[in-house]
Amino acid sequence: MVVGALALAALAGWLYLAFAHGGFWRTGPGLPEAPEPDPWPEVVAVVPARDEAAVLPETLPTLLAQRYPGAFRVVLVDDGSGDGTAETAASLAGGDPALTIVPARERPQGWAGKVWAMAEGVRAAGEPDFLLFTDADIAHAPGTVERLVRAAEAGRRDLLSQMATLSTRTGWERVVVPAFVYFFAQLYPFRRVGRDGARTAAAAGGCMLVRRAVLERAGGLARIHDALIDDVALGRLVKRAGGRCRLDLGRDVASRRPYPRLADLWAMIARSAYHQLRYSPVLLAGTVAGLLLLYAVPPAATVAGLAAGPSGPGGLALAAGAIAWALMAATYVPMLRFYGLSPARAPALPLVALLYAAMTLDSARRHRAGQGGAWKGRTLSATHKTGAEDAPPATLE
Repeated sequence: MVVGALALAALAGWLYLAFAHGGFWRTGPGLPEAPEPDPWPEVVAVVPARDEAAVLPETLPTLLAQRYPGAFRVVLVDDGSGDGTAETAASLAGGDPALTIVPARERPQGWAGKVWAMAEGVRAAGEPDFLLFTDADIAHAPGTVERLVRAAEAGRRDLLSQMATLSTRTGWERVVVPAFVYFFAQLYPFRRVGRDGARTAAAAGGCMLVRRAVLERAGGLARIHDALIDDVALGRLVKRAGGRCRLDLGRDVASRRPYPRLADLWAMIARSAYHQLRYSPVLLAGTVAGLLLLYAVPPAATVAGLAAGPSGPGGLALAAGAIAWALMAATYVPMLRFYGLSPARAPALPLVALLYAAMTLDSARRHRAGQGGAWKGRTLSATHKTGAEDAPPATLE
């Protein structure tokens, strides 16, 4: 009886998610075709970089090679690197005047490191029409900046963001990465982000094109100075100021940062998952319970129903669990296909969800041990957290 009731609750959740949650599982259509703006607005790309010398040869040249019809410059902010990031960037540019390298000044108390580096880039950018915030590990396909500006101008978008295609070269990346993007879209359905009047707001930090005037009107980056994860905080800032947003999953931007081991992916997600939950044990317990209900109950109920006999007391658990499991797998297939992976992986999503639950619990453990938010030599504590309504999700960067 209890298993059947839990299976029905899980089925109700999946019926809502599959048919009434903004089509979160769809991976298209991407940026629309758009006419040329007249005139072409000025764009400055801001690249915060901390110890990125190893990855810059794969990414910075793709940004400098953009053939944008209007004025375009790149500001790379060296955020206290100890590996020769600035020297590597200068060597790659080969004297290209389109690149400006700015050493970040000392970070003020209360500012998160990346947001401060972004603010330093904005200070050096002057007064362009658009700011393109992009991470140092992001490679840009030819024509990316032009397509972003066309879409932003034609659609009158004040924040246009593309989620970068992440690496799936290794076995663990193929397990964790598609699920990460799927869970992110489940939290922030992309279609709702782009819907005027909808409260859902988000962005993907690897590629965020923002109208400078709208960002200033919203109060600038100082308003999210303590955001441990900048992208969703920036999306919410712009949308709450009346800006129009759009978020897509596309192939124009791709991350070149590898995560060869499970430990690498685990640390990346665990460093900020508890921040997403506002450092609240209550929200932590609710999140884990929700993951178990939605992802663990359907297969467990299916197995229990089969064991009890489908024509007997296990019939309800079997039917509800199997349908919920099928809906779960069906909504995951488009993301697997986007990453070029077999749909046969979809039924195993409950195991990946349990892995994410373990990462979330470990994030809370690390916070209690004083290791929360450790990243590139910095440990970010709860004293830097944003307001409760602005807590963003864990991101890969």
